[in-house]
Amino acid sequence: MAILKFRVYFEEDETVYRDIVIRHTQSFFELHQAILKAWEFDNKHKATFFRSNDHWQQGREISVEVYDKEYKAPPLIMSDTPIGTEIRDTNQRFIYLYDFNKNWSFLVELINISKEENPKIVYPSVSRSEGVGPSQYGTKGLLGEKFADIEEKYDLTQVGDGFGEKDEQGEDIGLEEEGPAGEEEI
Repeated sequence: MAILKFRVYFEEDETVYRDIVIRHTQSFFELHQAILKAWEFDNKHKATFFRSNDHWQQGREISVEVYDKEYKAPPLIMSDTPIGTEIRDTNQRFIYLYDFNKNWSFLVELINISKEENPKIVYPSVSRSEGVGPSQYGTKGLLGEKFADIEEKYDLTQVGDGFGEKDEQGEDIGLEEEGPAGEEEI
């Protein structure tokens, strides 16, 4: 059984990506769910894949369902379409769109095909994660929400420019503050 490894890039930054391994017999719906899980997105919005070429142009659509819009050709349905049926070459590309209002766009590229299945892996699975991904609903800081609480409690926005001085006993030495024009205040 062939194992496909896809690299899923966040469209706006190619240094931020997730590698997903999946069996060629699994459906696009399973790949869709794996992408959402890899990027920590919920499953509440519309989504679609487009088969693509080397220039990232949209081709045949593979959608969760038939949406109320005009199609050039009827879309394939994700749950009915095995991934292997849409692989045309060894570096096959897809464009994945999620949440048509926010228009999250990911570039999906086949980077490896293996005949060896790892019995320890439950497919699909994330095999590599690089960079901090975007937050689906707002900002996601590196330090998380706890840091915001600490910052608010201790007002960390008012931190001084340098270091204080202490004498030999560890007592603070009173430094004179400078006025607005660099003059010492009395």
